[in-house]
Formats: sequence, C-alpha cells, structure tokens
Amino acid sequence: MRVVSNTKFVDFGTLEREVGWSMVLLEMSIVPMGVGDSVSQYVAECVDLVDQSGLDYELHSMGTIVEGELSVVLELMQRCIDKMAEHSDRVTCSAKLDFRRDRSGRLKSKVASVEKKLGRQVSK
Repeated sequence: MRVVSNTKFVDFGTLEREVGWSMVLLEMSIVPMGVGDSVSQYVAECVDLVDQSGLDYELHSMGTIVEGELSVVLELMQRCIDKMAEHSDRVTCSAKLDFRRDRSGRLKSKVASVEKKLGRQVSK
C-alpha cells in the first residue's frame, strides 16, 4: 500500500499475491452521461460483456453483481467502462467490492443465509 497526501491506495495485484485470496463480489453500475433519458440500450451492452465473461452474475434494476477473482472482475469493470466511453465523453461508475478469503459461491449463499434466518424466502 502506498500513501499519498494521507490518502491510502490499495495495489490489488500485490494484495492478491501476498494474502492469497481473490474471490470477490463486485456490484457495479456504469452509465454514459448525456445520451438521453433511457440508458437501457447501453446497459445491455455491458450486460452482454458480463454474460460473455462466463462469471456468475445477477442483474438487478440498479446494477449488476458479479462474482469472480479480483483481477478478473476489475478487468471486466474496466471493459464495461471502455464500452460506455464509446458512446459518451463522460461515464459515471458506482462500484462496491466485497472480498472474503474463505468463501466462493456467495452470490446465492448470502441471500440463502438471510432467508434461513427469516424462515422464509424473500422477494427476489
């Protein structure tokens, strides 16, 4: 990790090698700006890239959650940003990472855990 002006930056490649884990959930929402009110045609292009990646994913109304190795999901996010930049000079991206050393398959298991505690299925 390097520190610049009291801001910490994480070198994910080094972290992946040193710590020995890399499975993450990445929730992302990437949209070109200035292309009109509806962006579904552009979102579809990103979803196509995600689908072609072979990674497990879930599409929801506000974004997409992808599960995979850290370096792979970050590269996929970069490809989606690049795809949106083909349509606009400005792209907005919201992303959230959840990494855990000892688990994979969490895309489904996290919801199942909550349902078990509730004793019922929840709306999906």
